Amino acid sequence: MQHAPSTARRTLLALTAAAAFGGFAATGLNLMLDAPAGAQPPPGAATVPAAAALPTAVSGVPVPSLAPMLKKVLPAVVSVTSKQRVRVNTPFGDDPVFRRMFGIPQERIAQSLGSGVIIDAQRGLVLTNNHVVEDADEVSVNLADGRTLRAEFVGSDPDTDVALMRIPAQDLTAIPMANSDRLQIGDFVVAIGNPFGVGQTVTSGIISAVGRNNLPGAGFQNFIQTDASINPGNSGGALVNLNGELIGINTASFNPRGSMAGNIGLGFAIPVNLANNIKDQLLAGGVVRRGTLGIDTQDVDAKIARGLGLGETRGAVVTRVYPGSAGAAAGLKVGDVILAANGEHIDNAEALRNFQGLQAANARVTLDVRRDGKPLQLATGLREAPKALQGAQLDERLSGASFAELPESLRRQGLAGVLVESVARDSRIAQTGLRSGDVVLSASSGEFSDLTGFRAAMSAQPQQLVLRVLRNGRAYNVLMR
Repeated sequence: MQHAPSTARRTLLALTAAAAFGGFAATGLNLMLDAPAGAQPPPGAATVPAAAALPTAVSGVPVPSLAPMLKKVLPAVVSVTSKQRVRVNTPFGDDPVFRRMFGIPQERIAQSLGSGVIIDAQRGLVLTNNHVVEDADEVSVNLADGRTLRAEFVGSDPDTDVALMRIPAQDLTAIPMANSDRLQIGDFVVAIGNPFGVGQTVTSGIISAVGRNNLPGAGFQNFIQTDASINPGNSGGALVNLNGELIGINTASFNPRGSMAGNIGLGFAIPVNLANNIKDQLLAGGVVRRGTLGIDTQDVDAKIARGLGLGETRGAVVTRVYPGSAGAAAGLKVGDVILAANGEHIDNAEALRNFQGLQAANARVTLDVRRDGKPLQLATGLREAPKALQGAQLDERLSGASFAELPESLRRQGLAGVLVESVARDSRIAQTGLRSGDVVLSASSGEFSDLTGFRAAMSAQPQQLVLRVLRNGRAYNVLMR
């Protein structure tokens, strides 16, 4: 007759499995070993998800495994290879004799690796990061079954780092999507991708935080933070729950010594709800249209808090409301302090800008406001934020130039203003010295922080128009003629 393992032996086996798999194994085994045969778990007790079936080990003691779930998920996670033609410069320019003498080609092929996730098998849609395919001349997708397919670029949104591609829809597997708004700190997650190009790799961990929005250098942010290893090459890959549902697109990791130094348990993913919203907009029109309140704000410091009778030093105080804006329609006034938007805490002006940047044009927004020391709730529909303006629309002296919103990566470096998107070579404004890539910080007609403010400032039509411009870290005054 075969006897059941002793308590000591069962405990040892449980600890061995837990050490190999982590806290999830320990939880699963404790539940199984501590419960009497045939007993039902108490109400509210944690249970092992059905996707993580429990095979029986040789010893007869069940051990947890994510293998059954991963067999369904892994075919939907792909490796992405992007190629870009880069011109090779020489000290002698394009001198063909010099190039032939030293064997210097006119261009070279730069190649980068990343990951992607098939989200629609019928249409062949693949989500990845914008930085994985940005400026690529050719993108190919390597499937888990060994096939390599040429990818068609559909569109991208640099400010959220989301890109959408299409591949031939032949025998593909897609990942179902979860509702990322329901994520909780402590949920178990699995990251899948191609780190450092070593091949498809799976790592596990938990959700360490949600709603992260303070990463330097990134755009609009609402990241899921996880301790599952995310390394270079994982970008664009899948973050899934234990049911095999997509909850996020892996996008970044943090290491004080640089990303190539490896993972230290600080990984970040774009919530799938946000990525799906961007995907829908890219499919609809190839571009992302964002909403804005059309206001300027600043942080609430201790002095402002005392002056406005606030009990805490947080929020975004309104410093300007532009005519015809969503903020004006809502009834916002200068001096109002915005403390929350759609129930989300607004701690400072940057948080409010980040919130707006993650909303679609015409989105409905409810604001919790403090006015004259009293709470007030205002509702409005956002207006579409302009993406670019032609100089001729603003002032005749700006004809020949186009202006765009600053990339959020620059704003997170502390800059405010507008970007000079292009300058026509033979235009009058080109003769003033204004260049493409310059950042216009202010003008003699007024201060501004974005395109909406720039347009309002230009409406003053000053007799002498001077732009304060930042170029290569130095500020210049440029007189418009």
